[in-house]
Amino acid sequence: MSELDIWITIVALVVATAIARSSFWLVGHHITIPPRVQEMLRYAPGCALAAIIAPELLMTTDAHPVFSPLNIKLASAVAAGIYYLLRKSMLETIIFGMAVFTILRIWLM
Repeated sequence: MSELDIWITIVALVVATAIARSSFWLVGHHITIPPRVQEMLRYAPGCALAAIIAPELLMTTDAHPVFSPLNIKLASAVAAGIYYLLRKSMLETIIFGMAVFTILRIWLM
């Protein structure tokens, strides 16, 4: 790609992002969302996060699922999830999960 093509692509992406993010603000008061849809939208961030995280935890580089105790990503995620249920602190959970992942990686590799 030429430099001009790169700049055109960047500007197009900026405009598309601005339109997508401002569309609800611009027409939001003209559209009423049914309560059932509003209730379902509460779960969208969690579903999106799960869709991003799950393949990273469960798949290998050759796209095969790994449900083994030797899957250190999955084991550290489970440990972090249990830690969160006990402590209810997101920052501590992140630190704990990364510590478990690091220890398992050093120990098993």
